[in-house]
Amino acid sequence: LGQVSAPKYSNEFLSIGVGARALGMSNSVVSNVSDGTAAYWNPSGLLGISDKYEVTLMHAEYFAGIANYDFVGFAMPIDSISHFSFSAIRFGVDDIPDTRFLYDANGAINYDNIRFFSAADYAFLFTYARRLKILGGIQVGANFKVIYRNVGAFANAWGFGLDAGAQLRLK
Repeated sequence: LGQVSAPKYSNEFLSIGVGARALGMSNSVVSNVSDGTAAYWNPSGLLGISDKYEVTLMHAEYFAGIANYDFVGFAMPIDSISHFSFSAIRFGVDDIPDTRFLYDANGAINYDNIRFFSAADYAFLFTYARRLKILGGIQVGANFKVIYRNVGAFANAWGFGLDAGAQLRLK
């Protein structure tokens, strides 16, 4: 039997991960996440937040500062058994020179004709988590993702996704 595998490049920026704790643990936090990054790793983990509000911020630079990766998340309880979160992720390269018009009509180089643009991917996550009374209080959660890609004035695209997760905490 053969195995077929295809390269995964669409929205690959969502594979990077968020949160210093998770990245320091080689992304092995899916089963025990309990902070504002749960919206990314496992939506049911939002129920581990004990504060009234939690804000999570992360910034990372790749390729000697050429590419920037940012995460911001806001989480809050709705009531004693449910939590809500909104998160945003951006991976982008800014100030890319557009040299298509470097030469003017006479064929001379005119550096004033250089324009700059950004190529960026965005993900917006709307997350809801709830503790159920079945199975000893299993926690369940889901998020709805809106994904937007923009490459200057050249191209843009939209995408959507849905994730779900569960956690069962044993004594």
